[in-house]
Amino acid sequence: MLTGKHILLIGGDARHLEIIRKLSTLDAKISLAGFDQLDDGFIGASKYTMDEIDWKTLDAIILPVSGMSADGWIDTVFSNESLTLTINQLKSTPQHCTIYTGISNAFLDQLQTQANRPLVKLMERDDVAIYNSIPTAEGALMMAIQHTDFTIHHANVAILGLGRIGMTLGRSFAALGANVKVGARETANLARISEMGLKPFHTKHIQQELKDIDICINTIPARMITARVLAEMPLHAFIIDLASKPGGTDFRYAEKRGMKAMLVPGMPGIVAPKTAGQILANILADLLKSEEEEDDQDDA
Repeated sequence: MLTGKHILLIGGDARHLEIIRKLSTLDAKISLAGFDQLDDGFIGASKYTMDEIDWKTLDAIILPVSGMSADGWIDTVFSNESLTLTINQLKSTPQHCTIYTGISNAFLDQLQTQANRPLVKLMERDDVAIYNSIPTAEGALMMAIQHTDFTIHHANVAILGLGRIGMTLGRSFAALGANVKVGARETANLARISEMGLKPFHTKHIQQELKDIDICINTIPARMITARVLAEMPLHAFIIDLASKPGGTDFRYAEKRGMKAMLVPGMPGIVAPKTAGQILANILADLLKSEEEEDDQDDA
């Protein structure tokens, strides 16, 4: 249980509703900022403006999966209010107050360093990434079916990157009968691709390897699908870029060629917000309960 824990959620999307439900069940005291347009009533949860928050009583702050923008703004779909977290607000919290975010950037990292508060990046955890790879793969399959006029079965599919998402994507598309090749750099990953029954290729040969592709899915957060690569790809090829913004595709040149290319970061929150929210809620609950247990041991 999280009885006595005061947790602030700032902004977010539908995934955060599952987090609120979970924390409410565990008897936490929940403050919400950026939820003024939310109609749902949650036991133990109260809505505030950022100026009304009692910062000195907080045990944890939960930011959206996207964290903060490069200039410090926080996204929310439940308010028109502009939200940001200042250094003075953060320094007003107790020393043990932990910040939870999906991803971070230079702005948030600097804020955390200046305030000297713990920062947990949930999307860098293996368990979160592996669980999230399931709705991500389902979403990629959905998009591939919706935006092409051919079957996945026998389609030539290239996946760039064999991380936790790339591995699930490879298995999912292969299970539907696609001819799947996967690009990676490390020899261990190339060996794993072969062991999975898929065709491996080194990403330095990407220009040659994408010449016959029907669907290309990028998971690498670097410019991989350049204008030079796009110029050699079939015009009908559909590109799904799952990397964080700005993605790994030259979207300007893709549009110029008349190719369909879509940047879709945060796929779990788009196609399965309930499941994606439950994944985050369960992980957060475990982390917060672990902190509670550690505090109890320190007090003993």
